[in-house]
Amino acid sequence: MTISPPSSTAVAPMATASTATTNVLTLSCQERPGIMQAVTSFLYDRGFDILEHQQHDDRMGELFFLRTEFAAADGADVDELTAAFGSIADRFGMSFTFHDERKPRLLVMVSKFGHCLNDLIFRWRGGTLGAEIAVVASNHEDLRPMAEAAGLEFIHIPVTPETKPQAEQRMLDLVEAYDVDLVVLARYMQILSDSLCRQLEGRAINIHHSFLPGFKGAKPYHQAHARGVKLVGATAHYVTGDLDEGPIIEQEVNRVDHTYTPQALANVGQDAECLALSRAVRWHCEHRVLMHGSSTVVFR
Repeated sequence: MTISPPSSTAVAPMATASTATTNVLTLSCQERPGIMQAVTSFLYDRGFDILEHQQHDDRMGELFFLRTEFAAADGADVDELTAAFGSIADRFGMSFTFHDERKPRLLVMVSKFGHCLNDLIFRWRGGTLGAEIAVVASNHEDLRPMAEAAGLEFIHIPVTPETKPQAEQRMLDLVEAYDVDLVVLARYMQILSDSLCRQLEGRAINIHHSFLPGFKGAKPYHQAHARGVKLVGATAHYVTGDLDEGPIIEQEVNRVDHTYTPQALANVGQDAECLALSRAVRWHCEHRVLMHGSSTVVFR
């Protein structure tokens, strides 16, 4: 199977990227004295300027989470920083990562609903998504015009029960061919296999059209209408083998009442889906989300 390289005709984002070279350090470990002194001294000794710092102390689990964004006039090499920080990480038992300023590349998976794709394209072209859309793939042809109008490569991957393993392998091939960092399921109406979920752990985000675990299935807004709901929401979460049960990154909610028809609820819900998904994608790509078991710490 041959996969075409990324299209050279893609429309670049309109916003001008900052010329400053910045890096981000994220880490987690057991809470103990001296962590902040060790981190800040490490950065100070190398002439780095801390631009943004956030930390969370989980008092119940006695855990410590940190995100620090920093910059230096001469830039920084992530590999060198990782090696130099190793002794500190060993002392405190840290799990840590240094991130450079490269924008992560996205594979956006869609089916027939286009509102989330349209919103992601708008934010990408406006420079506010925090990522580059590398390619769009779908099990249907419906959204090809939307993707190609934005100059994006559109790959059709039909899926049947018999061809699902081959379709999932092609998705993984796209991840490799387009150097994809994050897979975004933007209302992609196919259930991923356990094997694929494991291979994409921490690298795939899904949008669910309700608060989890309520109102699963193909017609959530009809279920919501039948139950007389007063709140309509959407949930963006990491993909796991447990259907729609992955660690939650963001939820959006809107108040409704008895006057809303199922279609009116769907309209409100689609707005919520777009907001929750775009925030989750941006926060992930800005390294603001730290996974912790079945939960997350999100530094907004």
